[in-house]
Amino acid sequence: MSGNANRGLLIVLSAPSGCGKDTVLAELQKKIPFKRSVSMTTRPIRPGEQDGVDYYFVTDAYFEKMLREDKILEHTIYSGHYYGTPRTAVDDWLAAGETVVLKIEVEGGGNVRRLYPDSVGVFLVPPSMQALEKRLRARSSESEEEIQSRMTIARNEMRFAMQYDYIVVNDRLEDAVDDVCAVIRAEKCKSSRCGNQISEVNHYAES
Repeated sequence: MSGNANRGLLIVLSAPSGCGKDTVLAELQKKIPFKRSVSMTTRPIRPGEQDGVDYYFVTDAYFEKMLREDKILEHTIYSGHYYGTPRTAVDDWLAAGETVVLKIEVEGGGNVRRLYPDSVGVFLVPPSMQALEKRLRARSSESEEEIQSRMTIARNEMRFAMQYDYIVVNDRLEDAVDDVCAVIRAEKCKSSRCGNQISEVNHYAES
């Protein structure tokens, strides 16, 4: 899908598991307005998570039905579970000129960026792999085997970081939030996204 001056801004936010994507987005929403697409997953819900807020938690059968009906924008399998992005809301928001943030796994992020070439990729990274492992253990929601699996996946995902437009280190939460906020504000000021404003200025100048 090509970009135009009337279209909204699509931010693709990816990160290895445990890098704090949800926490960053929750704080970001206090600073800047945007539409946040909620991903769908077949993994079990964790303590403290809310269905429809953190993810839509569904069965394999329901997810596969959505795939057959072409209602999933992108999907991937991560640690044996489906993850995907419902399609309709994203297209409607962008058509209305909204800023939309998609929290997507690395593989899915690449797929969305191919479908939406004018999207902006932000990759959230931990200050170190040791810090990431410490965060995973602090969640106390996974077995040792699952933690080691996620660490292996995280190391592989880090190889894709340089394919994104921006890298944000999540060491101090407030700094990471400020950095993502700065990316969104800068991208919204790009000339390619400001055609409507320029047309209005020219209209008043000529009247």
